[in-house]
Amino acid sequence: MPVLVLFIKIWYNDAVMKVSRRTLLKMSGLGIATISMLPRVAFAGRNSVLSMRTGVQPGGKTRLVIETSLRPSYDISYPQNQLVISLSNTAACSVSPKLSGGTLVKNISQVQNGDRLNVVADLSGTVAPLESSQIMVLSPNGDNEYRLVLDFVGGVASTKGTASAAATSNTVAKKYVVVIDAGHGGKDPGCIGKGGTKEKTVVLSVAKKLKKELDSIGFKTYLTRSNDTFLKLADRAEIAEKRHADLFLSLHANANPSRATKGYSVYTLSEKASDEEAQKLAETENAVDKIGVTGFSEFSKEIRVALSALQQRAVAELSEEYASDCARAMDNASIDRLPGPSIRHAPFAVLRSTVPGALIELGHLSNANEEKLLKSDAHQNKLVRAIVKSVKNYNFDV
Repeated sequence: MPVLVLFIKIWYNDAVMKVSRRTLLKMSGLGIATISMLPRVAFAGRNSVLSMRTGVQPGGKTRLVIETSLRPSYDISYPQNQLVISLSNTAACSVSPKLSGGTLVKNISQVQNGDRLNVVADLSGTVAPLESSQIMVLSPNGDNEYRLVLDFVGGVASTKGTASAAATSNTVAKKYVVVIDAGHGGKDPGCIGKGGTKEKTVVLSVAKKLKKELDSIGFKTYLTRSNDTFLKLADRAEIAEKRHADLFLSLHANANPSRATKGYSVYTLSEKASDEEAQKLAETENAVDKIGVTGFSEFSKEIRVALSALQQRAVAELSEEYASDCARAMDNASIDRLPGPSIRHAPFAVLRSTVPGALIELGHLSNANEEKLLKSDAHQNKLVRAIVKSVKNYNFDV
């Protein structure tokens, strides 16, 4: 127990520390049951950029390397003649970027936007959206800390990299557990489109298709409901806990008083909503019932409070990382996004657990055109393919 207490105290003093559950187990001598209650990631402070550099790789590829103090969680966007890497919970650095000649990168600047840092690379031409094979996150090694590495060429994505990714990523080597939650059900239909389409029906259909696809490539998946059944929010979260899930995905469809509003949105848990719309959505989703989070009952009150804070922070970091992958996959699939930030935050009760996860609003049933899309197999399959890609790209081994 002293080692666990020391670990908690170090975190509260904002020291940067990265320890896996397995490493902590070896350090402390605690039992498997105790360690399994801890999150599976680092408990760390605010990330920061340490350096940025470019270089030329074989085949004329441009390599952009962003070095960070902690493992980065990122989004990538592609404005005209620019590459923008948005790093969550990250502060800028004062070190000038090291730019090599012969690359597509003319200049690199940093723009702080709240708790996100946008690294803006001005390019001499356009680039296509990068495939997963063109993006690497390298762990600390020698004098280097974490490095986000991007390889790209002008105009089109690297076909060699794309082919390699397709050849190597058809299945996953380890059976990670994903719990898929089809929102609402039974006496709770969720929102209902003007054409009579019920949210509970759409999301169950997508959930079943998503399970089938993830199972086929080696994931172990469970549905919180496989039929038109009502479940309390606490029960949904508890299923993820009992299945020892590595990822929890709650699927929903949205509604808005404005019939013109459309697009998907991705949410992670936060006690404070990122915007008014996110707060209203959380209140609507939470209206079915109310839950609280309990756990760590064998520890003293002080230890329970500290563990709960550690747990919430770690799960939040992992959830943010998945949400970034999901939004990126949706954008790359040309699925309309709700105007505004790519990731939003709100106090969704269904996400209150020790399992990283996100709530995905697949679109708006209140929009007539999107209601038709959400009912169609073709669009549901498009959504499934994007979510599958985001799950495959997610780093489960943090």
